[in-house]
Amino acid sequence: MEIVRAVAADLDALAALCGALWPASTIEGLRRRIPEVAGPQARDLALIARDGGTAVGFAEIALRNDDVNGCDSSPVAFPEGIYVAPGDRHQGVVRALIDAGIDWAGRHGVTEFASDAPLENHASHAFHRAVGFAETERIAYFRPVRQGVA
Repeated sequence: MEIVRAVAADLDALAALCGALWPASTIEGLRRRIPEVAGPQARDLALIARDGGTAVGFAEIALRNDDVNGCDSSPVAFPEGIYVAPGDRHQGVVRALIDAGIDWAGRHGVTEFASDAPLENHASHAFHRAVGFAETERIAYFRPVRQGVA
């Protein structure tokens, strides 16, 4: 297994993996987005997991400068998306992607790495715990039932 930073040559493989995670996205839209994480001037990070030269997974790690729940510093490294092809799951690929993201963040002076999941997404909660995350807090967002309130 090899974990590498995605580069322009990985565009097609990365777009296919992103499309598997976010099927509602268009391939064209994903291809436009990829230079932001895989281009030479990218501030954020796209990692590719390869097995025998075949891309089997990816992680997109952003540096968030906003207030990240459960964190005390800024920026915070934050996985915006992680995906591993079904036939390659349960083999340590996600943990390797997370570890590579944490290492990258540390090399850039980032001291915190965080993630989130909707309250009802119990599978994601289990995934996070399995790869070494600890829950920090729960939150629900609200808005008025009656719309049009200034």
